[in-house]
Amino acid sequence: MPLVIAQLGLSPDSLRGETVVVTGAGGGIGYEAARSLLWLGANVVLAEINTTTGARAERSLAGEFGPERVCFVGTDVGDEASVGNLYQKAVARFGKVDAVINNATIAALGAVKDLPIEEWDASYRVNLRGPVLMARAFLPGMIDRRHGVFVCVSSTGTAYLGGYETFKAAQAHLANTLDAELEDTGVLAFTIGPGLVPTETASRAVGQLAPLLGMSVDAFFAQNKNAMLTAEEAGAGFAASIVFASRFKGLEISSLAALKAAKIDYGAAEATGDGTAIDAGRREQARGACAQVRNTLQQQAADWRRRSLFERQWVIRDFKKAAGMSAEEWLDALAQLNSALDDQREVPCPPLAKLAGYYEHLAELAKGYECELK
Repeated sequence: MPLVIAQLGLSPDSLRGETVVVTGAGGGIGYEAARSLLWLGANVVLAEINTTTGARAERSLAGEFGPERVCFVGTDVGDEASVGNLYQKAVARFGKVDAVINNATIAALGAVKDLPIEEWDASYRVNLRGPVLMARAFLPGMIDRRHGVFVCVSSTGTAYLGGYETFKAAQAHLANTLDAELEDTGVLAFTIGPGLVPTETASRAVGQLAPLLGMSVDAFFAQNKNAMLTAEEAGAGFAASIVFASRFKGLEISSLAALKAAKIDYGAAEATGDGTAIDAGRREQARGACAQVRNTLQQQAADWRRRSLFERQWVIRDFKKAAGMSAEEWLDALAQLNSALDDQREVPCPPLAKLAGYYEHLAELAKGYECELK
């Protein structure tokens, strides 16, 4: 059966000449991300604390793609010297590192009041300290070359996962901070979540979590089946996100969103934006609405540029988070939509529900101000 990454419409040369470090790459999503990256033409450094699985992953991938583009470096991401060694060996082997995917993780489960502080510390060490050390080691070189991608990996929280999710959520904040600090450097930062993937680590964690939630493991997976991806699908999403990094800059996305960006539909996400044929009357109405929305957004974006630094950063980030794209990307999408309406072509449909959601968000904020004024 063809690799998932080979079915996405991407070129096997998409990342040719790029070098990507994937932490926690000895198995599961990390291994599959490395495999997909290699298919896309990248050189890949497998950073893995377990030397047995790391060496096995290197042998397997070298057998599939050749030994010249993959190497394994035993790495403890929570140890500064170990991360420094990873950087030195990666650069010695491939000359540079263009992207980092912070996939390494451990899952600490239990109620906040019951989870031993030692497990909180261990989770912090891998799930937050690790990405910070990786940023300190790899970002300076990327900034010097004005080229790079730094990917944090998040997860959605629920009961009994605080010792894990707290630090995964912090990774999203870390990526947001880096996005602001790396503005105009040529280096991009964003966050990706794999979704629910039944890897060995996840299955073991669910085995502990499900009883705490009062259900069986099978019932847990059945309840969440619409959010599930295979490890290969999630890894392919991680790899595709590097290809589309400029689109995802500053966002918190999912593997599924990255797969959809590569034109494949796994059936568990929002509408993809396929073209829609509409009649002449509705086309004229849509043209007027499109022009009005675009004009409003142009005025807003111009106003944002005149604001103070911190206020400007806040409103731009608030818009991007709610609307799913930057104002510039939305203006371009609306211009394409308007052009299609003018030429009576099939209409490309951007995710207008997200843009509408942003303005609904503003309306709710305005209600609060109105109440205060009264």
